[in-house]
Amino acid sequence: MTDARLRYGRASLALSFLVQGVAFALLVTRIPAIQDRYGISDGLLPVFLAAVPVLAGVASVATEKVVARVRPGAVLRWAQPVVMLALLGVGAGSEVWQVALALGVFGLAVGALDASMNMMGVSLQRAYGRSIMLGFHAAYSLGGIAGASMAWAGAHWDLSLLVSYLPAVAVLLPAVLIGSRWYTEGKAGGVVPVADAGQGASVPFRMLLPLCMVMAFAYIGDSTVSNWSAKYLQDVLGGSEQLATVPYNVYMVTTLVGRAVGDLGVRRFGAVAVVRGGSVLAAAGFAVVAVAPGAWWGMCGFTLLGFGLCVIVPQTFAAAGRMFPGASDVAVARLNVFNYVGFLVGSPLVGALGDAWSYRGAMLVPMVLVLATLVYARSFGAEPARYGGGHERARAADVG
Repeated sequence: MTDARLRYGRASLALSFLVQGVAFALLVTRIPAIQDRYGISDGLLPVFLAAVPVLAGVASVATEKVVARVRPGAVLRWAQPVVMLALLGVGAGSEVWQVALALGVFGLAVGALDASMNMMGVSLQRAYGRSIMLGFHAAYSLGGIAGASMAWAGAHWDLSLLVSYLPAVAVLLPAVLIGSRWYTEGKAGGVVPVADAGQGASVPFRMLLPLCMVMAFAYIGDSTVSNWSAKYLQDVLGGSEQLATVPYNVYMVTTLVGRAVGDLGVRRFGAVAVVRGGSVLAAAGFAVVAVAPGAWWGMCGFTLLGFGLCVIVPQTFAAAGRMFPGASDVAVARLNVFNYVGFLVGSPLVGALGDAWSYRGAMLVPMVLVLATLVYARSFGAEPARYGGGHERARAADVG
């Protein structure tokens, strides 16, 4: 595989991460507007929010089977346009069943998209021989910033959801279709045999479980910010609809900054120390959000959350790559399911506690769960599972 082909593949995959960040931010930062447009009650809203990760988890499991026959690049090539069109459907409908259908399609496509993107990222990182996963996730954060900024503009000028979403889809959909021509997987040179990548028996769940728990805890925290920050700032802290779009933007800015420098921290202090520090900082952010006297203090809490959570997910994928270098596609697909477990637990849990108790009190639950990451942090320094050749080369690719 030539260096030029790797560079083009890396750039095209980074574009996919960026576009997914835009699409997801446009959806979650306008949740109050979506709720108002379709007349969805506070009691029913958690059901809608839970349906997306449930369907995404199903699609992620299916992707593990599909990539045994069709490579991740082919899955990504069709999944990303479907995500964009489903987002447009959310803004175009007028009936509850229409938004339910659009969100269902969005969830299924997102599951396939997330799994295939991270499979390709781990594969390219191995081919590069050094850590580049944080860069892909930084591109996602940059896309989230752009998407949240577009959402702020839509709220500021009181634009309809369709008018807010249409320019982004019109520009980014052709871009990802063109960029998909250069999708590349780092399977060349015998670094990881393709046959090994499909051997589910090479990934014992008992060994992967600590990383799965960390992934779930991180996404419980992330889903709380994604799905509830706008509503929390507007309904609990008294912010305007325009200001309510800002916390997610601030959160994505801090994740971008944290991921941009995260590799330096890992090289200097090690992955275990970085993950521990991130979990403590994220818990402090939730504590600030829970006791915030006003909207601006709430945004300070979401800022801390971004700095704390930003390194955990990329490092979890990297740790799985070190642990199972000969079965990375399988490990990533199974680990990615716990992304949606976190969303499935986090969104309804915060909503149910908010309705039954208070939204301030509900913020303490993800705070405790994020702190539980400390129990599993040692797994980030685990040695590769010794079930086949090539693990030392893959280990060097993850830590290089």
